[in-house]
Amino acid sequence: MTKQDFNFYLPEELIAQDPLKDRSSSRLLVLDKETGEMQHRIFKDIVEYLKPGDCLVINNTKVIPARLIGEREGTGAKVEILLLKRQENDIWEALVKPGKKARVGSKICFGGGLLTCEIIEIVAEGNRLVKFYYSGIFEEILDQLGQMPLPPYITHQLEDKNRYQTVYAKYEGSAAAPTAGLHFTKELLEQIDKKGITIANVTLHVGLGTFRPVKEDNILDHHMHSEFYQIEPEEAEKINQIKKNGGRIICVGTTSCRTVESAADDNGFVRAGSGDTEIFIYPGYRFKVLDALITNFHLPESTLIMLVSALAGREHVLKAYEEAVKERYRFFSFGDAMFITGK
Repeated sequence: MTKQDFNFYLPEELIAQDPLKDRSSSRLLVLDKETGEMQHRIFKDIVEYLKPGDCLVINNTKVIPARLIGEREGTGAKVEILLLKRQENDIWEALVKPGKKARVGSKICFGGGLLTCEIIEIVAEGNRLVKFYYSGIFEEILDQLGQMPLPPYITHQLEDKNRYQTVYAKYEGSAAAPTAGLHFTKELLEQIDKKGITIANVTLHVGLGTFRPVKEDNILDHHMHSEFYQIEPEEAEKINQIKKNGGRIICVGTTSCRTVESAADDNGFVRAGSGDTEIFIYPGYRFKVLDALITNFHLPESTLIMLVSALAGREHVLKAYEEAVKERYRFFSFGDAMFITGK
């Protein structure tokens, strides 16, 4: 398979630049993975498609304000740092721009000296390991100086930081939001709970690897970056109990999907614990846990459209995307949603 097999035409004006005021008023395209049949609904209608005895798996990661703008010591030149992954204490793996001048030993100052860092190593993909120096609590300083790491295709300023968080975000560590979860409100989750649907929490800290473009023509040559995940014993038990009882496992977002599939044994039962995953799901993959998926509309030729194609079939997915373009759905992080299900 080549990356061109997952290409589609997308007018630039369909890329959503701002979130809707009401999270649950996004549009919802319902796709039957078996037949390719489609329905057009509103996201809050998702409750109608969930049945008592189902399990909804959500990713409770929290996005950190990971983008820092600083000045290089000595020259005052502007430097942008995007925090990707905490390695230990005050050492982070980061993306540094401009990269050519970000040599080992370079020092960068933020907020007039409130925070400084030194580049201590160049690692894979040209990323840097940076060590931070400060007085006080790092998270509080980051909250004060950092910006939300919105994807490059979103050019508008985000007025409210919380709109790039899910309402159930809990554990800090993501460099990007698990965007399928942005459509849920607390009221909608209460309705789902009252209907007898089990809600299970998993944690996967989203890195930029999920969103990096596939550069190789042959998708099998693409290397996924590792992301940290964790599943508590009681949450694994919820998923496994529903599976045993014949209920559906419905993941909210590709991150929840990748978490449960990474943690599953050969019989499709989820093991509690934590680790790093580099799982790459593309057509031909046999899902061990997931039965249905709530997701957003993804970039052409991305690993995410490959994942949804593995679930619903490439032809069905590309036809659904063509329909979404025709019907003027909003795409990507702040866009509309899709529910991939079956009979």
